[in-house]
Amino acid sequence: MKTIILCGGTGTRMKEETEFKPKPLVEVGGRPILWHIMKIYSHYGFNDFILALGYKSNMIKDYFLNWRAFVNDFSMNTKTGEMQFHNNDCDDFKITFAETGANSLTGERVRRLKEYIGSDDNFMVTYGDGVADINIVDLVNFHKNSDALVTITGAKLASRFGLLNIDHNTNKLIEFSQHKVTSESDTIDTHKDIINGGFMVLMEMYGYA
Repeated sequence: MKTIILCGGTGTRMKEETEFKPKPLVEVGGRPILWHIMKIYSHYGFNDFILALGYKSNMIKDYFLNWRAFVNDFSMNTKTGEMQFHNNDCDDFKITFAETGANSLTGERVRRLKEYIGSDDNFMVTYGDGVADINIVDLVNFHKNSDALVTITGAKLASRFGLLNIDHNTNKLIEFSQHKVTSESDTIDTHKDIINGGFMVLMEMYGYA
């Protein structure tokens, strides 16, 4: 099953980084976010990727074209261009690089990848800037067993700000939560506080409607 990774956005909320590089290439722990996402999928046996490119797409292509040189020791003859790699510390990814437009929205990017999806009944889609502790095999099995057109992972929304729980009788602080995640016992409507976790599975026919 193929996995589409949406890599075309401009990433305006990280402008200090994305002014100079596409958001999927922003590094976390010395590796691009995109690499971390691909490692999640490949850990569960899914290593066939389609990158939906747009903003600064050449930088993403250059990264992977030169990947072996970045992560391995090598010798090079500058006259002939011949290169000898002394190790092969590379991941086993199969990647299709596809230009989907500089300003295309998500649905349009997926539609433009129709020819690369192939004959699979289902395919996966995720964003090029989000990682999660998620079992991809369980996600795919849930999708297939539910006979759904689309399966979307959900994540409970954490507050952007620290929350103060105050005793209104004494005006004293009872509890402080830096990033509170709602639970079933909270008074907040949890059904409204679940957001798209970013890991999706779609039926092949649905992706081009």
